[in-house]
Amino acid sequence: MRQLKDQDTARKFKGARWALLKNPGDLNDDQTMTLRKLKRKGGDLWRAYKLKEALREVFAGDLSDEEVGELLDRFCSMAQRSRLKPFVKVAQTIRKRRDGILAAIRLGINNASHEGLNRRVRLIINRAYGFHSANAALGLIMLTLGPIEHVLPHEHHRSSDP
Repeated sequence: MRQLKDQDTARKFKGARWALLKNPGDLNDDQTMTLRKLKRKGGDLWRAYKLKEALREVFAGDLSDEEVGELLDRFCSMAQRSRLKPFVKVAQTIRKRRDGILAAIRLGINNASHEGLNRRVRLIINRAYGFHSANAALGLIMLTLGPIEHVLPHEHHRSSDP
């Protein structure tokens, strides 16, 4: 916003960033008021916010497969009609990958644990900078993280059966 030539536009949206990024339930009074102002003004920013919230609802985690499929289809049609290029592209990608998305939601699989593991490994490698060999860094990773076993959700349920 600071780089805009029209400073009135920058002032109009001042303070809106955090209100747009936070979950609606976590907003304070000032942020709620900012969202109300944006809603009254309408435009591309409000349409983008509504689409973001619609997609967030899809991944809330408390919906059945049919409900998720319906919400995904509804989001894709809303995104196409919005004519906002980033959302049109997301809608195209979701349509292409719909079956995989539904399977991941149904099985409860995501890559959060792997991303967390990658981050911890990167931190350890940064700490190991200057070691004389890669084996020393690998040893530090194994010592810190221990044996790594990833169990998928559908395998976890199977192992608890008698």
